[in-house]
Amino acid sequence: MFRRRTTTEPAPAETVTEPAPSDRVGGKGRPTPKRREAEQARKTRVSAPRDRKEAMRQQRDKSRAERLKMQQAMATGDDRYLPARDKGPVRRFVRDFVDSRRTPAEYLLPYFLVIFIFMTLPIPSVRVIATYLWLVAIIVVPLDLIFLSRRLKKQLREEFPNESHRGAVSYGVMRSTQIRRLRLPKPQVRPGGKPMNKD
Repeated sequence: MFRRRTTTEPAPAETVTEPAPSDRVGGKGRPTPKRREAEQARKTRVSAPRDRKEAMRQQRDKSRAERLKMQQAMATGDDRYLPARDKGPVRRFVRDFVDSRRTPAEYLLPYFLVIFIFMTLPIPSVRVIATYLWLVAIIVVPLDLIFLSRRLKKQLREEFPNESHRGAVSYGVMRSTQIRRLRLPKPQVRPGGKPMNKD
């Protein structure tokens, strides 16, 4: 009963579990990366900054490239690189709507400059004329802007009934008060609604 066993039982064999296909490295468990993805990953590893100075240089280069793209978009109207204020089909429609017509407001700055010059002349009759010109400006320009905003609201409701028009009318009114050559993004249509790249 208390006798030591002379024979030892064989230890149970260890079971070797084969790794699941998803655990295999480089096996069939995961899709082979495409060449383009592998190239992008390699470029990312190569371009990783080695120190703080290199990181700052890369950040400056990236910012410079983004600014160049934005400047080009301001000239061509490319919606991909425009600022958030100018992006979207609604804002593009507003710009084309305003740029396709001449408005008294776009001549307001040079008009006021002429009035200022007249007011400085020591000739009473010229000063009287400048006063009347001033009155004409402060009456005609606001009325024209009111009519412009109403027409723009109507067109937006017809063209984009399911999209938000928030800020679009004020965006168009502000653009109409700018001198045409100084508007950004640059106009893509001529007065009358003709595209700039066509005769």
